[in-house]
Amino acid sequence: MGTPSFPLILLLLTFATLLCSAASKTSWGDIQVLKQLKLAVNPNSLSPGSCLSSWDFSFDPCDSLFSEKFTCGFTCDVVGGTHISRVTELALDQAGYSASLASVSWTLPFLKSLDLSGNNFSGDIPDSLSNLTRLQRLTLSLNSLSGSIPDSLGRLTALEELNLDNNALVGPIPSSFSGLVSLKRLEVQGNRLSGEFPDLSRLRSLYFLDCSDNSISGEIPANFPASLVEISMRNNNLSGNLPEGINKLEFLQVLDLSHNQLAGTVPAGYFAHPSLQQLSLSYNNLSSVEDPWNPGTQSGLIAVDLSGNQLGGLLPGFMGLMPKLSALSLENNRFSGMIPIQYALKTVLPEPGIAPFERLLLGGNFLFGPIPDPL
Repeated sequence: MGTPSFPLILLLLTFATLLCSAASKTSWGDIQVLKQLKLAVNPNSLSPGSCLSSWDFSFDPCDSLFSEKFTCGFTCDVVGGTHISRVTELALDQAGYSASLASVSWTLPFLKSLDLSGNNFSGDIPDSLSNLTRLQRLTLSLNSLSGSIPDSLGRLTALEELNLDNNALVGPIPSSFSGLVSLKRLEVQGNRLSGEFPDLSRLRSLYFLDCSDNSISGEIPANFPASLVEISMRNNNLSGNLPEGINKLEFLQVLDLSHNQLAGTVPAGYFAHPSLQQLSLSYNNLSSVEDPWNPGTQSGLIAVDLSGNQLGGLLPGFMGLMPKLSALSLENNRFSGMIPIQYALKTVLPEPGIAPFERLLLGGNFLFGPIPDPL
């Protein structure tokens, strides 16, 4: 038998290279993490038709994505010049998967988004999630996760959205979150978090904060990031006075501090804030309202709820002069005296450019005298 010619050898080598390339389209390390995730899930929670039930690792995941072998659950991209696909997004369907996340190594160096929401994942949030150094979005909402939030999450400096809401997490919000310098949205509502709220003033891109329905205590921070558009700290154990610095948050549109133990005076700046549209301070221990000097030209408020406090004296007449205010609740306080004529005029005969009251709740006070004629 003759010696194979050089062109034939070259052809065989090229063919072998193509086979190796085809066999390793998905990074081996990424495949191992996907396997770990499927193995961690209780088989009894793998319902027919769910993403995980379709994962068949006798096939290449990225090469078979959106086929009957890997119907959904992740996204792949070719990165660098290697022609090897990496998992860049992992988003499981809300199929009731039951598992602990601790047995997964989470070594997915190119992962940008992880969404495991709406399932039944339980146990602690693993420290290994801090391996995901390129992660921009982490969503673990609506599960049964418990334990404390790990400090290590504060190392995810590329993170823009962190959604841990509606679990059973305990302990404080980690002070290490001050290192999440790219964070835009933080949702930790609906847990059992406690302790004081940390200093997040360094998070200069943060625009949405919701930590409602927890047991967070202490005073409201005086140094919120100036970028905030919406703050909800409803239904906690917050105490002390309302911070004056809220009027420095020039982009703020929604502020909900209801159902806490706040006391003292509502500062005038809250009613003369040009961008604030919704203010809810209901069911606290507030005792007075400071009258702003000129609310008519400054206030952007559309809805104000001060119900369920200890507010006394006469009803604040200036609220009938606020140009955009259409919903006002002052019920269940200690106001006395007569209903101001400004309220009646704003309800029935508003001046041009003045929004009428569409919702005005004054019950549960100590008001007397006739209802103003326009009403």
